[in-house]
Amino acid sequence: MTTQDLIQLHNKFDVQINQEWSFNDSRSTESFTHNYHRYPAKFIPQVVKKLIEKYTVEGDTIADVFAGCGTTLVESKLHGRACIGVDINPVARLITDAKINPLKPELIQEEYGKLESYMARYHGNKTYYKAQHPRINYWFRRWEKNKIAFLYHRILKIEDTKIKTFYLCALSNVLKNCSRWLQDSTKPQIDPNKKIAEPFSSFSMQVKKMITKNKLFYEELKRNGNLDVNCRINLADARNTRITSESISAVITSPPYVTSYEYADIHQLTGYWYEYISDLPTFRKAFIGTFYSNSQSNLSVASPTAQAIVESLQNSDKKVAKEVVNYFNDMNDVAREMKRILSPKGVICMVMGNTTLRNVKIKSAEAFAEILSSHEFLIEEVIRRPIPNKHIPPTRDIITGKFTAPDCENSKKVYPDEFIIVARKPII
Repeated sequence: MTTQDLIQLHNKFDVQINQEWSFNDSRSTESFTHNYHRYPAKFIPQVVKKLIEKYTVEGDTIADVFAGCGTTLVESKLHGRACIGVDINPVARLITDAKINPLKPELIQEEYGKLESYMARYHGNKTYYKAQHPRINYWFRRWEKNKIAFLYHRILKIEDTKIKTFYLCALSNVLKNCSRWLQDSTKPQIDPNKKIAEPFSSFSMQVKKMITKNKLFYEELKRNGNLDVNCRINLADARNTRITSESISAVITSPPYVTSYEYADIHQLTGYWYEYISDLPTFRKAFIGTFYSNSQSNLSVASPTAQAIVESLQNSDKKVAKEVVNYFNDMNDVAREMKRILSPKGVICMVMGNTTLRNVKIKSAEAFAEILSSHEFLIEEVIRRPIPNKHIPPTRDIITGKFTAPDCENSKKVYPDEFIIVARKPII
């Protein structure tokens, strides 16, 4: 890109906050199946809804290459759009699978009756948890662990895969409540004074909430004729989605933040219980932008803004600089993959925020716009929206860049707003 091109591109980010995209008073994360499972920094359903309505039409196929807990897929189904989600995290796939597959309410209720009867036959003097994985033993006391194992093995016997997924999702969401994990923290740490929830009552409460939401979702889709709309989630990498070339009309997604592989850490309870993972450090390596995710030794990136960020970080922390290089090079691969799967004139709607790391301003949105431009995407529009605190953890440690509590020594509010980059694939 020429200097003039860069100036013109960066001028697009010099925009006022658009309050039409704030949804400050919205409780949309609690509608339909959106609140089946806790998930950090959730994609706001109403943002997705507005993007679908503005940039897609009936008959389009949507993809979310960082599907997370499936917000784009749920909204796509509600709008009658086929959708393919991709995520490298098996816990994300589980949650999304449960959320996008509405079940006949009577079938769910029937299975819950069987589970209630089963829980009533629990014998506390029996040992149901056989394998002694050290991390499960670390997070859970014996009596909670035994009840969770009792439930887990019963759920695995459910023959209907979709109903089984529904109940595995419900159990997954109560694991944190029933563990020694500090309840309101995204950082893995034990709370020695925590009042740990009883597994059976927690599970029952969770299931009842999900049964109510499933019924609303099922009835809404049935009313609109969208029950059979094809939505699916694949366990795959955003850099290699395995989606058919030029089959996607729109990508609507929100990538992780720089060095933001907390997803591996905060989903470890489900990962260990469901045997998705056996070793957390190995699990982390698969995520975008880790120290291990790119083998190249040099510190060059395909964006002038990203390169300047890396050079600033080198002075304070070379390891973090390497992670940031990996992040932007990984995102360069994601851009190349999105170009491959998008049809001509297909659109990308990418929701991204900037942050601060080692006291260096990380202009992720601007850098990724440069990366998209290098792949011949046309940046049509940049929308700047405010982020209400309730939708995303508003503070990070300014040294490590990780989510943290507001009262921590190095905490700083870092997410006052974010950008929506709208880019178009040209006809070549």
